[in-house]
Amino acid sequence: MAHEDAGHYAAKHPQGTQINPQIAEQIKLKLVDGRISCAAAHNIAEHLGVSSTEVGVTIDLLEVRIQRCQLGLFGYSPKKRIVQHAEKVARELHLAIEAALEGHKLACKAAWDLAERFEMSKLDIASACETLAIKISPCQLGSF
Repeated sequence: MAHEDAGHYAAKHPQGTQINPQIAEQIKLKLVDGRISCAAAHNIAEHLGVSSTEVGVTIDLLEVRIQRCQLGLFGYSPKKRIVQHAEKVARELHLAIEAALEGHKLACKAAWDLAERFEMSKLDIASACETLAIKISPCQLGSF
């Protein structure tokens, strides 16, 4: 959901969706100025042995904003996003990105997997996608 949807994130989920109290407690411990970073959210998932999606749902139900997307797509002040076009995209990476597409989009998780496979930063993968005009979606936390 976009910035203008702030305070209405829970509406993305079916009525009656419950907050996981263990996840909620960890989220509250990681808040900075009422927000949580993408990295902190993923650390919670890893620490508790739950999915990033489950952490993302709890973040939404608590009406907390996520900042500092590890792909550089949102949550950076003042520009909002920091991802930029890559100067060039290696053929092997281009082919790997295309092979991982779901429709015309690359899933966030697939971008992370490619970063690990090619020993690149997540931001570099996002930059390659910018150059190739490929949208990254869906987010593992459900932000986009």
